[in-house]
Amino acid sequence: MEIRDRLLDAAARVYAETGFRGATTRRIALEAGVNEVTLFRHFGSKSRLIHEAIVCSDLGEAPPLPAEPLDPRAELLTWAHNHIARLRARRSLIRTCMGEIEEHPDLLGEGGGPSAQAAIYLRNYLQRLIDLGLAGPEFDPVAAGAMLMGTLFADAMGRDVMPDLFGPDPDLAVEQYVDLVLRAIGARTESRSH
Repeated sequence: MEIRDRLLDAAARVYAETGFRGATTRRIALEAGVNEVTLFRHFGSKSRLIHEAIVCSDLGEAPPLPAEPLDPRAELLTWAHNHIARLRARRSLIRTCMGEIEEHPDLLGEGGGPSAQAAIYLRNYLQRLIDLGLAGPEFDPVAAGAMLMGTLFADAMGRDVMPDLFGPDPDLAVEQYVDLVLRAIGARTESRSH
């Protein structure tokens, strides 16, 4: 692993565990197996390092939904399972960021990161369902997307803290969330053939 990547990985882990104040450059450098001078040569400051670590820890780009919906339920289930898995994998980092956003608003940067991209993919997909007559025209794709994403986010962040709120089976819960959204938007759930 390259030095830069080791520093980013170490910074994300240490920040998630200890927050901004506890994520000292000394500790991050030690975790990455480099000296502090190397850290500053690569990033210039602790703030820049942690910002890049948060942005780069997104586990890759959010997967898009199909350009042409064929099976809304199957496609949304695959997307939702992928999205919630990505949230769960970053849960500690996300919680720390949420707790420190007012004190360090510059750490997240512009655009909202991978969740913002996922919201765009979802909104566009829901709009295509309307355009193709696979969902009722009377719903707002932005609101429906926010409803599904908010539910997935709440489950990913809260399941381990409030397990009774979400039920015992996380996979079944995701299916139920998707089914509720599909019913709410009047979506046809049978597959569409060419």
